[in-house]
Amino acid sequence: MTDAVLAHPHVKSPPVFAQDEIGWLPWLAPLAAADLTPQHWEALVDKARSKSDYFMLLVRDPGILEARTLTDKDIFYNPDGGLPRAERELAALAVSRFNGCIFCASVHARFATTYSKRRDDIERLLGKGVGADVGERWNAIVAASVALTQTPSAFGPEHVKRLRDAGLDDLAIADVIQSAAFFNWANRLMLSLGEPDAA
Repeated sequence: MTDAVLAHPHVKSPPVFAQDEIGWLPWLAPLAAADLTPQHWEALVDKARSKSDYFMLLVRDPGILEARTLTDKDIFYNPDGGLPRAERELAALAVSRFNGCIFCASVHARFATTYSKRRDDIERLLGKGVGADVGERWNAIVAASVALTQTPSAFGPEHVKRLRDAGLDDLAIADVIQSAAFFNWANRLMLSLGEPDAA
């Protein structure tokens, strides 16, 4: 059954980008918790991830999942300099909004709101898209993130200059790039493996 494609005929796809908590349904069968080996558990990094269909699908390749999770944690949770957490989440949100990943956009919108307390700006970005005006510093982060998402070669010196002019130092600019690049890849993985569910 590992290669079986799962059908979800009653899935309720969210019609719009929002901060609401939504679900995600895989198109391939995740591993069952009873089938996890010690290597699988180690790859999950956090045992609570065994409750997520997404991580239980990715754990089929434990080495890649562990590397992916440790990279994710370092980009978003490392407090040693760089961007504040809210703006790392903003970069991931901009990428997810541009890529059309409703599930990831909802997650990062909630985090960005929690850490920035700028719910109205996050709502504007969700509703109007990546061209919404959310203030120059945030506009510069969104523009750089979107350029990297379109194609890495679209990101250039003008984006770096705009970020510097908005007050970002080298570590902060590196965080924008890493947050955007990671979630550009993560969105495409999630979009190709399943679908969001409003139920």
